[in-house]
Amino acid sequence: MRVWVDASSGASGDMLLGALLDAGVPLSVIASAVDAVAPEPVRLATEPVTRGALAATRCHVEIADSVRHRTWTDVRAMLVGAGLDAPVRELALQVFERLAVAEGAVHGIPPEEVHFHEVGALDAIADVVGVCAGFAHLGADEVVISPVAVGSGSVRAAHGVLPVPPPAVARLLTGVPSFAGAPGHPAMELCTPTGAALLATLATDYGPQPPMTTRTIGVGAGSRDPEGWSNAIRLLIGEAAMPAREDAPTELVVEANIDDLDPRLFPGAIDALLAAGARDAWLTPILMKKGRPAHTLHALVPHSDAEAVRRVFFRETSTIGVREHEVAKHALPRETLNVTVGGHPITVKAARLDGEIVNLQPEWDDVARAAAALDRPAIDVLAEAKAAALASPLVEPDS
Repeated sequence: MRVWVDASSGASGDMLLGALLDAGVPLSVIASAVDAVAPEPVRLATEPVTRGALAATRCHVEIADSVRHRTWTDVRAMLVGAGLDAPVRELALQVFERLAVAEGAVHGIPPEEVHFHEVGALDAIADVVGVCAGFAHLGADEVVISPVAVGSGSVRAAHGVLPVPPPAVARLLTGVPSFAGAPGHPAMELCTPTGAALLATLATDYGPQPPMTTRTIGVGAGSRDPEGWSNAIRLLIGEAAMPAREDAPTELVVEANIDDLDPRLFPGAIDALLAAGARDAWLTPILMKKGRPAHTLHALVPHSDAEAVRRVFFRETSTIGVREHEVAKHALPRETLNVTVGGHPITVKAARLDGEIVNLQPEWDDVARAAAALDRPAIDVLAEAKAAALASPLVEPDS
């Protein structure tokens, strides 16, 4: 199961709980996991709400007032001793350990001595355990997280007024793509320590929505409802759109639409792209806005040579921008044969499928040179080179 988490408006434990419930995870699944850990009664309740223009589910975690501050050692003992499924327990332990390490680093104390304050309260334990149980119920083996909005301004915490993102959140999201917030976001905390620890633990990758067939969408609401902004997190749940292929290497297609370059310059630009490392380069005629004829110049390039190819686009053509997209490449194994026509050497590329030669192509430059030297039509030299390659013992199938 593939899950994409849209954290572009921030994240918190209760927002993730609401999104899981909105996506169809039974409340009983989450409640039973929370009851297995909580030493005091915890009641979960759902409420349909709107945040900005989005309909969402809010999950209320209702507990009795408590001032108990638990250490990481206390919480670990609670989780280890609880009757939880092993995947849920392991995820929850990872989340709280991540929190303890971050808080310890911020305050300069060992993780075991960290008093969690807010995140050690029962509602946060319920958030962490409930979210871990929800993702385990989904069978999520791939969780991709968007860049996380953290907010701006300041926030009042147990230690006083802190800048946003708070130090613990900043540390928890080290190595995780994040940003202050989109234009229009209020100056406030958008990502809590619990939300940051959950995202960082659940994530198998980060980025925009991957190719997937979405089956279910869950929207979870935060407690605040600022005007003109949706304080919500989204889960898109489904399957990968295509099977993952570890054996399919990827390369980039770099391209630009060009309508103001002397066409006589394109052959030189293509030669320069190939010299810069492009595997292939080609030109496509197009019609642009206002009926202007133009061309798209494309280059297929390994990631390692992409910068050199971009420089060719900017130096050798009139474009001021390029676009790129990643493509998977499937190529047949190939080898070269050497034949002669009229005493002139010609290299022939041979491609195999399951050991059998399925394609033979003489190098055109060799064919053209031989045809000119022999004063023969190139089409005849090409045919003779292919015939010579077919007669070679190297084209026999692998034994």
